[in-house]
Amino acid sequence: MPAPIRLRELIRTIRTARTQAEEREMIQKECAAIRSSFREEDNTYRCRNVAKLLYMHMLGYPAHFGQLECLKLIASQKFTDKRIGYLGAMLLLDERQDVHLLMTNCIKNDLNHSTQYVQGLALCTLGCMGSSEMCRDLAGEVEKLLKTSNSYLRKKAALCAVHVIRKVPELMEMFLPATKNLLSEKNHGMCKHFLVPQLVRILKNLIMSGYSPEHDVSGISDPFLQVRILRLLRILGRSDDDSSEAMNDILAQVRIKLKCCFWPKASENECYLDKCVISILSDSADNNGHQVLAINILGRFLLNNDKNIRYVALTSLLKTVQTDHNAVQRHRSTIVDCLKDLDVSIKRRAMELSFALVNGNNIRGMMKELLYFLDSCDPEFKADCASGVFLAAEKYAPSKRWHIDTIMRVLTTAGSYVRDDSVPNLIQLITNSVEMHAYTVQRLYKALLDDISQQPLVQVASWCIGEYGDLLVSGQCEEEEPIQVTEDEVLDVLEGLLVSNLSTPVTRGYSLTAIMKLSTRFTSVNRIKKVVSIYGSSIDVELQQRAVEYNALFKKYDHMRANPNPNIAVITIHASNSTEADMTDFVFQAAVPKTFQLQLLSPSSNVVPALNQGTVTQVIRVLNPQKVSLIKLTYTLKGSPVQDLAEVNNFPPQSWQ
Repeated sequence: MPAPIRLRELIRTIRTARTQAEEREMIQKECAAIRSSFREEDNTYRCRNVAKLLYMHMLGYPAHFGQLECLKLIASQKFTDKRIGYLGAMLLLDERQDVHLLMTNCIKNDLNHSTQYVQGLALCTLGCMGSSEMCRDLAGEVEKLLKTSNSYLRKKAALCAVHVIRKVPELMEMFLPATKNLLSEKNHGMCKHFLVPQLVRILKNLIMSGYSPEHDVSGISDPFLQVRILRLLRILGRSDDDSSEAMNDILAQVRIKLKCCFWPKASENECYLDKCVISILSDSADNNGHQVLAINILGRFLLNNDKNIRYVALTSLLKTVQTDHNAVQRHRSTIVDCLKDLDVSIKRRAMELSFALVNGNNIRGMMKELLYFLDSCDPEFKADCASGVFLAAEKYAPSKRWHIDTIMRVLTTAGSYVRDDSVPNLIQLITNSVEMHAYTVQRLYKALLDDISQQPLVQVASWCIGEYGDLLVSGQCEEEEPIQVTEDEVLDVLEGLLVSNLSTPVTRGYSLTAIMKLSTRFTSVNRIKKVVSIYGSSIDVELQQRAVEYNALFKKYDHMRANPNPNIAVITIHASNSTEADMTDFVFQAAVPKTFQLQLLSPSSNVVPALNQGTVTQVIRVLNPQKVSLIKLTYTLKGSPVQDLAEVNNFPPQSWQ
């Protein structure tokens, strides 16, 4: 069999592929050749074939058939074979596959190998993909290497020990003695674990030390070690007053260092700045002075020209806004200015932080800024921004009118991006705001005349016109100057929605239902019947079903109209509540004998306000009310359900004669 091509040649060949299909063909051809070589137990080129297989795996092609070949390379005595074998094991194997347990004995042998580089390979592999069973079996060997005098092996053993402890936490005690000794290591990479005084001393030496070329990174002495120590101090100082007290001085020095780190060009230090400030904030949770000063440092970072530092500052403030809301509020104007940044990552963080800062005191000002941002932001932000505005308005709205105006502004601006539940939520809000019905229906009608492309807005407007169309044409709006609208004009708008190319099937359903509802509120009943009958043969099944059902209602119950029949009594119920708590889930029901008919219209609300601060109205139409009627009231008061039943048989004769 001819010698297989080398890895370099394979890479060069694959890169010449002009299409994905051509690349797949090359890969499949090479995989077939590699499989044949594996079947023939070709030890000469096993290493080369596995290396090529790993490259194909990195490109996203299946390479699982090379797992056992990796184990054979690990068992080889050649270092080059072991290196590829261990690399393949780390890429192709994990603890979910039982085949990885076959490596345990090979790793154990290599951990005791006479060559440090072979030992290093074994430690890396165990620290990368060792299962809990492997970690238990090999923890002793790792602990021995942690005590060795070879710094190369100690570093790798320390990293491996971390993985072992994560997999088997009960083995931590085994590594503690050796870990304490690592704190006195000259090699900074080993100083990572225990005891607050020693950690504080190491951190102080790092901060106060002069220039050290082997550890200096952009003017900071080993920022990676400093971050590790700060993270560990953050954990050790949590709920421990003594430890927190021991850290106070060093945290103050770190804070001073941060003030001096206001470089004009410092993008390589953003991770250091982030971890330092977060550690200060966490360690000094009980020390308000440290916390406020740390937040003020982040506020200064927001003014930096470097976008990475601004992003780090926004991310850190977002993490800390829940712990010290007032301190972050002081930088609200700077945070809002970041909404205008050209960088999309900064804008997203600024948007999230702005919503986190909203409260009852600043709701009007913050919503003004966020709605302006919603108007001008990229489409990728509109859905999240609209959701945030909805939640904030629901939680902190200063008045119902402001709430309704804000939601309608969102629907007008970004209606196509709002959540699916925004329409029923707004309908519920409008329903519960009895005093705002005339104002709301007039505003929504005006919005329809301006734009029908925002489908959620059109759906809410259609529903509202169907429910309160009589208020629209009567011109009863007191909150703003009423408009003069005729019944025909309202029906023209709704019929236009039915035939518009912009309307979705759901929107057409809302429009047809609104037209049907108006048959009980408008006098143009014949026109409404004609429109509804047309859609009885619509190709849209949902619309057709609605139209057929509405036509059936016209034919079967048309005599229930108060004006085709004089024996219909129209009764309006006014429900008030003199108790100190709101009555929720309010439902009024009535029943009459089967030979008579009853129609219950929708109530104005299902909540009766306490202390007679409002009423709930409901209209009932009864045919021949001289007969006995049974009524039922249900509601919830102070968390307890209440139910009342009664008979009504004393309607005045003039109501039905």
